[in-house]
Amino acid sequence: MTKSFLRGGIAALLACTSSAALAQAAIQPDPTVETGSEDIVVTAQKSEQRIQDVPITVTALTGQHMADIGVNSLSEMALFVPGLRIQEQSANNPGIVIRGITSDSGSAQQGARVTLYYNGVDISRSRGAYQDLFDLERIEVVKGPQATLFGTAAAIGAVSIISAAPRPGVSGGINATYGNYNRTQVSGFINAGNDTLAGRLAFAYKYRDGYVRNIAGDPNVPNQNQGKIDQDDLNGQDQRGIRGSLRWTPNSSLRADLVLTYDGQRNPGTAFKSRAFAPTGGQTGDYGYAELSGSPYSAAVLGNAKLGLTRNVYDANLTVSVDVAPGITFTSVNGYRRFDSNEVFDADGGPAWYLEFAEDAKGDQWSHESRFNFTGDHYRASFGFNAFFENGSQRVPFSTEEGTYIACSVASAYLPFRNLLNANGIPTGTSCVAPNGTIPAATRASGVLSGGRLTQVPYAAVFTNFGNNDTYSMFADATWIPTPKLEITIGARALIEDRQSGYSSTQPNSVLLAAVGVNTSLLGTANTNGRKFEAEKSFSAFLPRVNALYRVTDDINVYATVSKGRRSPVVQLGAMTVAGVVVPNLQIVPDEVVWNYEGGLKGKVGPFSGSVGVFYQNYNGFQVSVTNNGVTTTQSAGSAKNIGVEAEGNLRLGRALQLFGTFAYIDGKIDRNSTFAPTFAGARFRLQPAYTASGGATLNLPINDAVKFYATPSASYQSKVFFELPNTEAISQGGYVLANIRAGIELARGRYSIGAFARNVFNKRYLIDAGNTGGGFGAPSYISGEPRFYGVELGAKF
Repeated sequence: MTKSFLRGGIAALLACTSSAALAQAAIQPDPTVETGSEDIVVTAQKSEQRIQDVPITVTALTGQHMADIGVNSLSEMALFVPGLRIQEQSANNPGIVIRGITSDSGSAQQGARVTLYYNGVDISRSRGAYQDLFDLERIEVVKGPQATLFGTAAAIGAVSIISAAPRPGVSGGINATYGNYNRTQVSGFINAGNDTLAGRLAFAYKYRDGYVRNIAGDPNVPNQNQGKIDQDDLNGQDQRGIRGSLRWTPNSSLRADLVLTYDGQRNPGTAFKSRAFAPTGGQTGDYGYAELSGSPYSAAVLGNAKLGLTRNVYDANLTVSVDVAPGITFTSVNGYRRFDSNEVFDADGGPAWYLEFAEDAKGDQWSHESRFNFTGDHYRASFGFNAFFENGSQRVPFSTEEGTYIACSVASAYLPFRNLLNANGIPTGTSCVAPNGTIPAATRASGVLSGGRLTQVPYAAVFTNFGNNDTYSMFADATWIPTPKLEITIGARALIEDRQSGYSSTQPNSVLLAAVGVNTSLLGTANTNGRKFEAEKSFSAFLPRVNALYRVTDDINVYATVSKGRRSPVVQLGAMTVAGVVVPNLQIVPDEVVWNYEGGLKGKVGPFSGSVGVFYQNYNGFQVSVTNNGVTTTQSAGSAKNIGVEAEGNLRLGRALQLFGTFAYIDGKIDRNSTFAPTFAGARFRLQPAYTASGGATLNLPINDAVKFYATPSASYQSKVFFELPNTEAISQGGYVLANIRAGIELARGRYSIGAFARNVFNKRYLIDAGNTGGGFGAPSYISGEPRFYGVELGAKF
């Protein structure tokens, strides 16, 4: 086989993948450089490398490229990365999915599966992880277990967010948009300094009315002004962030970066809509108006009178890099993160005072890493240690009206009571809300069940889980370069973790049930009466990786990797009643271990650049989450397999036009012969479509020396997805396509811009989630995706 034939075949392969290297250079390419000649630089392996020289599967998106295609959130960004999905149910409850593995548990007792990094520090705890995207250098998405590079939480991959650093000189910029639903966004930065000391201040504010109308308490709607709170429309946005950065470079051997960030949300409630419980007027379906009123005691019991999220996240990062000697660099990365959030939500998805919950999550995280890097002609190496400490809690208060709860419940334990209510003409179960949205049980059920003594019986309960997790680890990587064409890397991380779990609850007995001699809480949860149970276990692990990279040409490489990933065991602590006494209920869920095997091809040929890779993953102790009566627990579902293909490519057609696209096929399933949990046997991984694809074009067309026209149309596709395990058709979403466009003109050689945008151009209706907390009570709810958004945008920079 001749070299020319090999190059031609590789070029054809890259062209046929039609996949995007959505990564661009970490520093914008010099406009004098010929099109297609710049290199893509990433730091996925903790040192600067061309992306085609990294022997793992990695995608990078610069802040400029995300701005070009109109991406301004993590969920939007993920549509353009093969193998990554990010579900934004709310900023407090994101689901981060890499290759079919979801990390979204809010329990303080559980570890993450997917690492989210911010300026080199692990921020993976889901209730404190989500943050706005503004003034970024780039985002790198590394797929496959990356314990050596990103810690134990990177069981299946990592998302690394890198903010824009201060630079010498004075510069600044501001961007503003306004659109339908009062969509108002303003972001900007100012940078000043010199080669020794430079600072940068960046900010963003985003507001949008909810796109799901909520008629609860609306005085213009009949029967809504009877003491109900006028709730806000749902699925809106009220988010703000600010970041201050300082870079000190006293000499060529020392650099210190301090980054302080605040991110906050005051978003209205999430539109959990029920298909069974109709709002006033009887309108049903997933995409119409809602009537989510919460509890009359929301302020006292749930922490806020209105549905919605109040969340504050504070982050501090100090990174110091020292060139100790030629080829030797020492880096210290230190981080602190604190989050405090309270989200009030109506889990039943209808007008009844039935399943009204809140989630009050708090946490502190401390991180330190020291790392030495060595570089030589025939080797690269690094070693270091890491310490990570986190202390958090998840408090879940609950409010309901007892008669309504018993009437609407589908639990078999309440069947005799539902029969009594039915005999008195009160509909029960999923029919407890009448087709016109009225609720007979709300005014009559407690009276019937109490023999006429009571008309309404408010009920409140709460449970809290605690987690105090300390992890210590040492890691090392060594790369041998016997020839310029071949690199072989061996690395490993050894870790010890101490996991302390706590649990407490206040679950009073039902007044109505006690009247007939049944002494139990409504949720059936044991009552510790505020007493805190505690448990502690220690674990250790050894997580290796082996990589090889071969340079076919200077610009085309093939690579192969074998790596081990692990999700920590769960010290799952609750409570149970034994012989009338409430005692701790401790379950140790074994760790989830995955062996990952993958190989691929990456590089560029002429105007084409891109990559294609295949992987196979074998899981043992696959962990799944199950929700019953508002309590989510983890259990092992046995073994699982995952196989997939991921591709991305970029085609430059002259200076003015660039085409990009991605593709992924991922077939992750729990084994059919699973003996641990037959219910899950053969089920597809949740939140992971089998097929995803995206593509678009970036057009920059000069009109004259001072004016340029720009346009970036883009589209994304995903096939059918199941939202929960086990899979059911009722809790799924069929395949769909979303199309976007952004276009306008730049003036004064790019100093000013004016344009317009539209997202979901064809107003496609789709679901972003289904099942949810209500599903654990037999009343699943459904959350619709964003409708068509459009508006105008203005920008200026100096």
